[in-house]
Amino acid sequence: MSSHSHPRAIVGLSGGVDSAVAALLLKEQGWDVQALFMSNWDDEDDSYCTAAQDYQDARAVAKELAIPLHRVSFAAQYRDRVFEYFLREQRAGRTPNPDVLCNREIKFGVALTYVRRLGGTHFATGHYARLVKGADGTTELHKASDSAKDQSYFLHAVAREHLAESLMPLGDLEKGAVRERARRAGLPVFDKPDSTGICFIGERPFREFLARFLDKTPGPIESPDGERLGTHQGLAFYTLGQRGGLQIGGRRGHSEEPWYVAAKDAKRNVLVVVQGHDHPLLASDALTTGPMHWLTPAPRTQSFQCTAKVRYRQADQPCRFEPRPDGTARLVFDQPQRAVTPGQYAVIYEGDHCLGGAVIETVLSASAEQIAQPAKTTSRNCLRQFRDDGESVGDRRSHVG
Repeated sequence: MSSHSHPRAIVGLSGGVDSAVAALLLKEQGWDVQALFMSNWDDEDDSYCTAAQDYQDARAVAKELAIPLHRVSFAAQYRDRVFEYFLREQRAGRTPNPDVLCNREIKFGVALTYVRRLGGTHFATGHYARLVKGADGTTELHKASDSAKDQSYFLHAVAREHLAESLMPLGDLEKGAVRERARRAGLPVFDKPDSTGICFIGERPFREFLARFLDKTPGPIESPDGERLGTHQGLAFYTLGQRGGLQIGGRRGHSEEPWYVAAKDAKRNVLVVVQGHDHPLLASDALTTGPMHWLTPAPRTQSFQCTAKVRYRQADQPCRFEPRPDGTARLVFDQPQRAVTPGQYAVIYEGDHCLGGAVIETVLSASAEQIAQPAKTTSRNCLRQFRDDGESVGDRRSHVG
């Protein structure tokens, strides 16, 4: 098939196997394929960021596929539109998800503008998600066939008109099949490990990275009833549901169960911790959101049953979506949810169809009334924050491999 029977598609070539196979598939389908390598983080002293090696891998892939490779830095836009927001949210005691913003502002924002300058009609990525033509002819965002790799959660905030100019060739493929296609085609990255972390954080401990940008503000670690258990380094350095790094250890009068961050009392600079993975203070029944970003032709104005994810890699949770007149919403879950986090995103689905999402603003917990509230503590009203056990943010990644 002629390589020019389709318009030009510019592939965001990251140096990984996913975007490499995306380029391969489009070329086989007859698109006029060119590649774009984006640098979004400039820190030459940063040994954790793999951008230099990734660029060399992207060059090798482009050479093997015989396609032009363009290189551009969006580092200034990334700091302005993504990283500054990330730091503001951290200082406020919330847990932002920079990958969602990076997709909206950079990959499907400024990069899409650059793609048009290169003569591209479509921007293609190695994301695991499906773009489907709806009954009304508009582009819908659907989950990938490989549920373990689905990245629709990270794409829910992209503008609908930008999705319409995008291609995601891997949406119907399993990850194993993608690696096999790369191997058969002789692509040098067929066995390259998946990236594990946002480039500006990489594999390093999260707290170590934040300390480069945020001041330490030590304060007490307390139990829900006000018992002093230790000292924290600053509320921004801890996340709800976190188990490691608390340095509390065994305590007389307490069980041997591990301690978990349950809440933050920003007014008193207190970190509230509880024992046990399923402690009632870690559970919530409902949440409220900021303004909804809809991927449907029109916003939903009536309550309806759907499913939602309140973090990546979470199984879909049945809930009732209750829209509010100001464009925000309330989600009421069928089952209590653990460690729901202001600053993260609630993304809603009907089956595989992603309808949109919004930032989680407040968390509503039925158990709060059942927990003793001594005069000196306000655990019930604390900002809540989540990250899975441990210190890296790898589980929040959305790198296009």
